[in-house]
Amino acid sequence: MDSDQRVRPLSIGQLLLTVFYLLIFPALLLGLAGDFYWIEAWVFSVVFIVLCCATVVYLYFKDPALLQERYSGISQKGQKSWDKIFLSVFVSLFFLSYVIMPLDARRYHWSPEFPTWIEVTGAIFLALAFVIIFEVFRENTFAAPVVRVQEERRQKVISSGLYGIVRHPMYVGAVFLFFGVPMLLGSIYGIIIGFAMTVMIAIRSIGEEKVLTEELDGYQEYTRRVRWRLIPSIF
Repeated sequence: MDSDQRVRPLSIGQLLLTVFYLLIFPALLLGLAGDFYWIEAWVFSVVFIVLCCATVVYLYFKDPALLQERYSGISQKGQKSWDKIFLSVFVSLFFLSYVIMPLDARRYHWSPEFPTWIEVTGAIFLALAFVIIFEVFRENTFAAPVVRVQEERRQKVISSGLYGIVRHPMYVGAVFLFFGVPMLLGSIYGIIIGFAMTVMIAIRSIGEEKVLTEELDGYQEYTRRVRWRLIPSIF
C-alpha cells in the first residue's frame, strides 16, 4: 500500500459491534444450554474471545487496511453476485450451528457424551484454527471476506508462507474451527454442520479461483506452482 494512502481507524460503532459479535457466542452457548457451569463452553468462549481480540489488536497496529477490509461486510461493491448468495446462506448456517450445539450437547443430550480425548482434540483444533488464520492475516493483506479483486488496493498474488503449500490456507483454518468447536462441546449435529460448511467452502474455492484466474495477474501461474487448494495430494 502506498505510504500516502490513508486508512480510517476503526470507529466507536465498529468497536462496539466487535464486542457485541464476540459476546454472541458465549451468550448463545450458555443461554441455550441452560447451564452456566458448562466448562467446555467456557473454554471455547475464553479461547475464542482472547484470540479474536488479539488478532484485532495486531491488525489495528500492523495492517489497518486489512482490518478495514475485514470490517467491510459480506456484501460489497465489486463482489460476485453468486458469492453474496453463498455468504448469506453460509453465515446463517454458521450461526445455526451455535444454536444447535448447546441444545444437542447440553440441554437435550441428543448426542452421547464425548470422551475427554475428543474434547481435548477439539480444543487443540480450535487453537490451531486461530494460529492458521492469524498466519494468513500476517502473510496476506488482501485476505478479504468476499470474492472480488481489490483493484483499489492494487491486489497482487501472495505465495509466501502457508500460501506456498495450499492456495486457500484461510479455509484450512476454518475447517479446523468447524470441527474443533463441536468436538470440544460434544455435539454430533455440530460435526455434521461442520462437514456441510467444509463442503461449501471447498465448492466456493473453485468459483473464487475462476475469478482470480480471470481478473488477477499472475494467479494462473501461481496455481501451476501450488497445485492443491486445501489438502496437499487430495484437493
